[in-house]
Amino acid sequence: MKTPFVQFGTSRFLQAHADLFISEALDRQAAPGHITVVQTTGSTERTGRLAALTQPGGYPVAIRGLADGKPVDRVERVTSVARALSTDDSWDAVCNIVADEAEFLISNTGDTGYDIFGDDLSARVPLSFPGKLLLLLKARFDAGGKPLTILPCELVSRNGDVLKAIVLELAGERLGEPRFSEWLANEIVWANTLVDRIVSEPIQPAGAVAEPYALWAIERQPGLRKPCEHECVLMVDDLAPYEKLKLHILNLGHTVLADIWLRQARDPGETVRQILADTEIAGRLEDIYGQEVVPAFAANGLGQQASSYVATTLDRFRNPFLDHRLADIANHHTEKIVRRIADLRRWSPTIAMPMLGAICDQ
Repeated sequence: MKTPFVQFGTSRFLQAHADLFISEALDRQAAPGHITVVQTTGSTERTGRLAALTQPGGYPVAIRGLADGKPVDRVERVTSVARALSTDDSWDAVCNIVADEAEFLISNTGDTGYDIFGDDLSARVPLSFPGKLLLLLKARFDAGGKPLTILPCELVSRNGDVLKAIVLELAGERLGEPRFSEWLANEIVWANTLVDRIVSEPIQPAGAVAEPYALWAIERQPGLRKPCEHECVLMVDDLAPYEKLKLHILNLGHTVLADIWLRQARDPGETVRQILADTEIAGRLEDIYGQEVVPAFAANGLGQQASSYVATTLDRFRNPFLDHRLADIANHHTEKIVRRIADLRRWSPTIAMPMLGAICDQ
């Protein structure tokens, strides 16, 4: 079976996000085909996952949470993964699949996934993901250079632009082949995407538990193909509004609650759901959203979208199946205040924000 999708990363996030969407689309003949999943690290912990991803009948994704205030608890079976390989053991096969079969490359390689090592390309299989990607794209170029769309899912703003710049710089420094670099720059579609879904825990050996809410927003550009038809996969003209909604509503709400938790020296194990059971704290968060955050978005022409996203976010925070510890959210709290709250105030300077200001000015 040829696989038009090649996915770098075996994370539970991708299992409950892109892999699930493509599986559901395949059931409706609304996707071009199946996925080859590629493990890009030598983690022995994940080796057993490779075989489980392709088991007969697929692997489970449990969807648990609230949607429109009502409980959701169901299990989906993901059957979109046809192959699962490792770059350590099957590099030649991965090269051939990317060169001959792939139409889309999907990646989710973690917080340091774009890091490059000083001796990258000196080994047959480079250590870094950008190094591996460069050589795989070179194999495709050498095989005739068919068009290709790259869909990075790392939590990096303008992730396609960032990954393109890294790979082009690496190509110039380490390969020095102008025609190949020109092909990378002009014939490959490097999509900017935004992903949003809380995937709270793994199911062993493969599978995951995820909330009902999910978004895969992909910014339009010439030559870009939509990976599949699915209600959670949106083609948009500009990612900026979606980034703002996530940053200044979902992430801001987490930081507001973490700030209260820190100031009041509350229970070390307290979760988002538990702190919102305190009606005074829940009311304070809702006041911040209603009186300061939504007006800030309205001042930028996004009031309706913000109101809807606030309602969804409060459902997500109250998910009865999710234990999201405030101690984890409170990590790097000062930096998060700057990006999530202070930047909102700068974005909408005409809107009074005394409650958020008190957090910034402490």
